[in-house]
Amino acid sequence: MARPGDNLVVAAPIGLFCGRVANFINGELYGKVATVPWAVQFPKEIFENRALADRAALECATRVDPSLVQPEAIVQAAQTSEPVRQVLAQILPARHPSQIYEALLEGVLLFTVLWFVRTRTRPLEGFVTGIFFILYALLRIAGEVFREPDAGIALTWGLSRGQFLSLFMILIGAIFIAVAKMRGKPAPVPGSRGVKPA
Repeated sequence: MARPGDNLVVAAPIGLFCGRVANFINGELYGKVATVPWAVQFPKEIFENRALADRAALECATRVDPSLVQPEAIVQAAQTSEPVRQVLAQILPARHPSQIYEALLEGVLLFTVLWFVRTRTRPLEGFVTGIFFILYALLRIAGEVFREPDAGIALTWGLSRGQFLSLFMILIGAIFIAVAKMRGKPAPVPGSRGVKPA
């Protein structure tokens, strides 16, 4: 029977994909300022940027509604008010939709590779789990290039916190692969019951 981890990690990218799409919908963990045609604006950014919040409050209070002076009220009004959306569109910077990049990398691409390795090859037990850790870490490092670093967290060796922690996942993946090679036990073909012949 295959190691449960080898089967679980093939499904894990589905959850990662959904999580990143949820990040995009919620307007969190957004990307760096960008000029690409698909760049987007995130109204919730005014919660984290005092200067931006003050400018939005001034513009909204003078041009739309004098009661719109709090960031929460402005973001809420933006859901239904076109004038408020226009104000925010003029002051919010356009950013990389890094959540979508990471959804495609850590979700779609990672799932495709793991599914292929698990179903179209005969990997050693534990090998797919090792590949998951290594590929997830590498794809996370690549995706984080476009993401705005977490506020107040210093970079280590020029890496964001997520990129730095991903280095440890590469190590864990390498250990899984090394152990799989030492054991040398091939995983059963997916769909087989792994019944030994009499």
